[in-house]
Amino acid sequence: MWRQFRLEISAAILILLTAWVWTSGRLLNGAVLGLEAIVLTGILAVRWGRIVLHRAIWHLRDRLIVAYLFIAVIPIAVIVLAARWVVVDVGGQVAVYLVSTELKRTVEELAETARTLAQAPAARRDVVLDEIASLYTDRLPGLQARVSAGPADLGPAGVVAQQGRLYLRARAAHNQQIVTLQAPITRRTLSRLAPGLGPVSIIALDADQELALHDDGSQAPALPAKRNRFDLELRWASQMSVPSVDDASRPREALLGVRSRVATLLETIFAGGTSEQADLRNDMRLAVILLLLAQVIPVYIGVSVTRAITEAFTGLHVGTQRIMRGDFSHRIAVKGDDQIAEVTTSFNQMTGNLERLLEVAKAKERFEAELAIARQVQEQLFPRTVPEIPGLELRAVCHPARMVSGDYYDDQPLGGTKTMLVLGDVAGKGVSAALLMASLQACIRRQVGDLRAEPARTASPAQLVSDINRQLYASTSAEKFATFFLAIYDHSTSELAYTNAGHLPPILVRGGKAEFLQVNGMVIGAFPGAKYEESRLKLEPDDLLVGYTNGVTDPENEFDEMFGEERMTAVLLKENGHDTTAVFNAMAATVHQFTGSTELQDYMTMVLVRRCPV
Repeated sequence: MWRQFRLEISAAILILLTAWVWTSGRLLNGAVLGLEAIVLTGILAVRWGRIVLHRAIWHLRDRLIVAYLFIAVIPIAVIVLAARWVVVDVGGQVAVYLVSTELKRTVEELAETARTLAQAPAARRDVVLDEIASLYTDRLPGLQARVSAGPADLGPAGVVAQQGRLYLRARAAHNQQIVTLQAPITRRTLSRLAPGLGPVSIIALDADQELALHDDGSQAPALPAKRNRFDLELRWASQMSVPSVDDASRPREALLGVRSRVATLLETIFAGGTSEQADLRNDMRLAVILLLLAQVIPVYIGVSVTRAITEAFTGLHVGTQRIMRGDFSHRIAVKGDDQIAEVTTSFNQMTGNLERLLEVAKAKERFEAELAIARQVQEQLFPRTVPEIPGLELRAVCHPARMVSGDYYDDQPLGGTKTMLVLGDVAGKGVSAALLMASLQACIRRQVGDLRAEPARTASPAQLVSDINRQLYASTSAEKFATFFLAIYDHSTSELAYTNAGHLPPILVRGGKAEFLQVNGMVIGAFPGAKYEESRLKLEPDDLLVGYTNGVTDPENEFDEMFGEERMTAVLLKENGHDTTAVFNAMAATVHQFTGSTELQDYMTMVLVRRCPV
């Protein structure tokens, strides 16, 4: 019982403990316990709410009813809230923007007038002053102009404060003459920034600082009358900096506020009748139409989708019951051409193909079992031990991949001072490649047996490869072939005689350089009369000879780039000073890092031969 209701019991204990601590006068401890009780109670509410909700809407019909509520109610609520936010908040910001923009334009115009006056000849300055006074008589009553000599520091301009009063101020300098235009800001000045929009005010943000308008006897414009129930009042303010003429180092912060209504703001915006304003009106009408459609269309779609879901769900429920009883002949009636119909069709196809898929799964299991056997057979074909060759370090490694490959290597003592080294790659993958590899091994072992039986016979790599080619061609189909590298090493002379039948050329690392050995003929098993040549190489102390298959050079990264021979050669040159095991491990790690995968794309087979230092 404790485990089942541990949250409920813990919440009850916390609530009782909070009440006792609070009544005893320990307010701080009671507040902490109360917060913990609230958090735990909230967790309980979510838990029991989920349980009750799950039981209440267990049936699909009930869930769809809840979906209807969300489809109908939530979009309407979101649209109403969004519309309210757009109209009230954004509308207020637009109103303030209109006023502040007009105020900035007036300041810029006043500044341009000051520059014109400063650049006017002294003889015409009085005439220009009269023209300026007549131009701003109605817009900026009380505008004063002053010309004085002084430095180029013009001081504050724009909306400024002087002795607690607000002014519009502009200054310009020319030839050591400073022209100052200053007009008091009155209610009439602010109301003419956006005529008919509503009351505009500038108030100090800090109550200790006085920022007052000049009294010109006029009254502030009244808030426009409400035209309908949707004509909401707009209130917004924007912070602005008001420098002080008396003390420019201490600017004052003020709020530019506007009160208006939605209809009045729209009339102000569209008062010009330009093409841009007409386009904006059309866009707003289109938005209203789209919002209405956004309500009608979801309701219609919700009803249609619900009916289709309930019918399809009922059919699927009946169908699954029939399949559970083993009736794979049952089919569900398909209606419509939507995704639900596609699911129903897929269900019918599933029931029809289920038995066949079971057979395929059984066949796959048999194939994987056979593949595992083929992999075990292939592993048995590799030599279990590496012969000890005087003066030579030999390392042969084959890392398996997911599929069975045709990589093959072998090392066989021929008697005396000679040892045969073999590396091959059978075309293809899978069981057929493993079987061909077994045939190749049988041919090699037969040749080795003949050489051991006839000690006087000279072991020629070219002749051996030719014999193996004829035997492989005779024992396999025409399309089967393999690349093949066969070498005979004589440790008494450190001489290596080899024949490369179409295999990737081994790399000889000597003196900090890498060179590729020759290719002496075509692949084996393809043509019975193929001719092969042989080459000879004397291994010097510290020489490293590396034979490899395409499982080293062909792996690709995520950009479809192959590892390639250049990267392989770089690794060999870098790791040349280490033993052959370390060289192979470094090569494998580099390939895995290049591909970005721990799984090999193909068998990685390498035969490494190092001549020991004297």
